[in-house]
Amino acid sequence: MRGFGVKSVLTGCLILGLAAAGCATSGDVTTAQSEASEALRVAHEANEKATAAVADAAAARTAADTAAEEARRASEKSDRIFQRTLHK
Repeated sequence: MRGFGVKSVLTGCLILGLAAAGCATSGDVTTAQSEASEALRVAHEANEKATAAVADAAAARTAADTAAEEARRASEKSDRIFQRTLHK
């Protein structure tokens, strides 16, 4: 998933470059190259943010699993206490 955005941008840049080379002035090519570079920079930035989001989600999942396990233990303990009160 991470590489999909970068590959799309690179493909778009290649197409844009080929189209510009065939029917544009050097100023147009320079502009297209500049826009392609900016698009690639944005794609890399988005990729970094997505990677950070995946790491955050993994940490949140770990915390949720830990909390669920603690809740299960607390529930079992309260059940044992309740069962003892019934036997008294």
